[in-house]
Amino acid sequence: MNLGFSFFIGYRYWRARKANAFASFITFFAVSGIFLGVAALIVVSSVMNGLEGQLKNRILGAVPQMTLSSDMGFRDWQQSTQSLLADKYLLQNIRGIVPSATTQAMIQSSSNIQAIQMYGVYPELEQSLSSIASHTYSNAFSTLQAGKYSIVLGADLARKLEVKAGDKVRVLSGDGVVYSPMGPVPSQRKFTVAGLFEMGSQVDSSVAYVHYKDARKLMRQDSNSINELRVYLKDPFSAPALAPKVVAGFAKQNIEIQTSDWRQDFGHLFSAVKMEKNMMSLMLSLIVAVAAFNMVSALVMMVVDKTTDVAVLKTQGVTTSSVMGIFIVQGLLNALLGLILGTVVGIAVALNLNEILSGLGVSILGVGQTLPVQLSINQMSYIIVGSLLITLLATLYPALSAARVQPATALRYE
Repeated sequence: MNLGFSFFIGYRYWRARKANAFASFITFFAVSGIFLGVAALIVVSSVMNGLEGQLKNRILGAVPQMTLSSDMGFRDWQQSTQSLLADKYLLQNIRGIVPSATTQAMIQSSSNIQAIQMYGVYPELEQSLSSIASHTYSNAFSTLQAGKYSIVLGADLARKLEVKAGDKVRVLSGDGVVYSPMGPVPSQRKFTVAGLFEMGSQVDSSVAYVHYKDARKLMRQDSNSINELRVYLKDPFSAPALAPKVVAGFAKQNIEIQTSDWRQDFGHLFSAVKMEKNMMSLMLSLIVAVAAFNMVSALVMMVVDKTTDVAVLKTQGVTTSSVMGIFIVQGLLNALLGLILGTVVGIAVALNLNEILSGLGVSILGVGQTLPVQLSINQMSYIIVGSLLITLLATLYPALSAARVQPATALRYE
């Protein structure tokens, strides 16, 4: 196929004023459909990416992204983690590893009782890693001290318990239960509310933090031993891929560990978000698909209109593949026009979405809240390449119809 010749003729046909007004009308709507489809895909996918990223920060920043536990304990956890991070791949993906104690508990105030997930931490080690530290009122997270039995609660949890900083609450741990003639007795102790944190997610109503040693004592375990490590990841979604490598790294040190990650508690939530994002993309992709069908109709009309021209070209020795190339070029030029306009408008709208909604007086998330927007170059590349492929497939049938034109039949009455 002579690409230069096909492009030249195809471009001339594309620029020329169409004799068939109806074909021009359909072409306009095909280009408009690609334009709207691409723009809508970029805007919606950017908002969905932003919502997913916001959920990731607000939820996975407050709960363990990956937890390592060992029945035999970590005798020298710092040396063990340094040896583990000697692996460059793990070093590139892990932000930090710190001791942690986790227990399910009940927390009781004078007016209410709630079930919680309680984490024991060393505040000085968590400061640069945990999102909680930067979302705590009055810097209460850093005031946690061993032996003070202070506790930091989520804001929604504190409202349900009707407590504030300085109030006393009773914590009953599911670990450390002792059995008496009266039955099982849970370990319990009074804690003082040191302050509140607010992440703007469901963890605000179900999570509490105490000092590591206080948590271990509440669980009736040795406060100086470490059986659990909390791993902070640069991308929490990489936890499933990293877990086998982490296990293998500790196995080299003759330490057997078990791993768990955020998917046990919040996997269903992020799976629902991912499914919703995929379904929205699929539905909006149908706009591009419908536009491609309109492109087929427009190109078929163009083939009928240019039958005589095609026949003359064939008598001059133009090959079948070159004839096909002429109409493929026309279809792809229409697609490129729609793609360029859709991409530019989609990016512009996505970057200024909150200003546009504010100007229109529309508030989707409520007064004072803005939509999170996160553009993804990879995702935009998939949208552009996918739209081009759909359009290319749509041009094949009209191009084949043009290639099957028989010069003798087409020129019989000319």
